[in-house]
Amino acid sequence: MLISDLFKKKKSLYSFEIFPPKPSADISSVAGTIEKLAALAPDYISVTCSAGGTGNARTAEIAKLIRQNGVEPLAHLTCIHASKADISRTLAELSESGIANVLALRGDRIEGAAESADFAHASDLVRFIGQWGGGKFDIAGACYPEGHPESPDLLDDIRNLKKKVDAGVTHLNTQLFFDNEDFFRFRDMIALAGIEVPVQAGIMPLVKKAHIDRIIALSGAKIPAKISRMIARFYDRPEALMDAGIAYAVSQIADLLSAGVAGIHLYVMNNTYVAERITESVRGILKAVNKD
Repeated sequence: MLISDLFKKKKSLYSFEIFPPKPSADISSVAGTIEKLAALAPDYISVTCSAGGTGNARTAEIAKLIRQNGVEPLAHLTCIHASKADISRTLAELSESGIANVLALRGDRIEGAAESADFAHASDLVRFIGQWGGGKFDIAGACYPEGHPESPDLLDDIRNLKKKVDAGVTHLNTQLFFDNEDFFRFRDMIALAGIEVPVQAGIMPLVKKAHIDRIIALSGAKIPAKISRMIARFYDRPEALMDAGIAYAVSQIADLLSAGVAGIHLYVMNNTYVAERITESVRGILKAVNKD
């Protein structure tokens, strides 16, 4: 099913994001994760591009496994180091497997790798997917409530986001953020810019100290005082940090759902325990929202 059709049926979607195993690892290392996440009945599960600079190599493989578990997959596609031929091969593989939802991304630069001569921006990839598929693919896009790290300011970023949506994006997933007010401000600003597609809020639970520094550094997300106090107090106490991080994420989600967000996209870092605990905590809220 196309994800754009799911938005027509429900007021707020609920989805997970996972990443593939390393290129040298067997697919079975993620199979159990997918099975457990599928049991939580998300609206879909997205799968990021492969680690280690291998781009889209394993994304289609994992997307097929998600589909075999009875959940709609959303396959990430990056283009910054890809040619039209590379993207065409991946789209053909996805199409042959009945996978019709893709997330079009520029992707991160890999040091020493040649950049694409075909795709400079995600909007270029969106247009190419639309032309290649003739409308058979639903194309999602990424957005940044605090602005893309490479944009001079949020207004400039929203102008570029409008170009991406006009190129054919049907819904947006946000980068992680920790202050809901940033999301609400962003939602108002893109509405004024004429962006009317559904926007899912991307939530990243900070539950392990091994992830905290790297996630904060890579995302550039603002860290509210509440999070800073939590990290400082429980950084070296794993069980307490896990509980505190889950509690904060649940609080964020409850507030977002109360404010009418179109969906929650949970970055679970392949941690099914975190997904299970958060899902159990917000299940009743989601049910109430989608019954109204």
